[in-house]
Amino acid sequence: MKTILWATLSANGNYAQSGPDNPPKKEALHDFATHAKAAGNFIVGRRTFEGMRGNGGPGPVGEVDIVIVSRNASDIPGVTVVRSPEEALNHLRQKGHHTALISGGADIHNSFLSQNLVDEVIFNVAPVMEGKGLNILIDKDNYLYKHVELLNCKPLGGGIVQLRYAIHR
Repeated sequence: MKTILWATLSANGNYAQSGPDNPPKKEALHDFATHAKAAGNFIVGRRTFEGMRGNGGPGPVGEVDIVIVSRNASDIPGVTVVRSPEEALNHLRQKGHHTALISGGADIHNSFLSQNLVDEVIFNVAPVMEGKGLNILIDKDNYLYKHVELLNCKPLGGGIVQLRYAIHR
């Protein structure tokens, strides 16, 4: 199964935190929806999913399989809750998916990366710099390097530049 990690980064390289003072750009949200629909699924952490759902609406992309990775979430109607990245991928494989889209947050991204479960990354670099932020890491304890291959670079609009890399594992 091909796994694609999708994330928005700030211009100074942090994992972009959205909130009232820094809402997500509509261009990035549209791009996410396009990728989720193409994959037919996305994998997300519980807190990020709750943020996406906002006030309990139908969700961000309509009819796709949503898998939440959480150690302490209980059943959530309309989604599958699993305890690990491997369990998330196995679930999507069993449902017949050939691609998995990993959509956030930082803990989920770092978990998949540290376990060498990512084939591609899509980074949307937003036109904002943060004073304090989270990092996307391949290993939080060691100074490891993983070389990647640039597959594509394109502007999305709104000052966002998208970088797509292959990770050789």
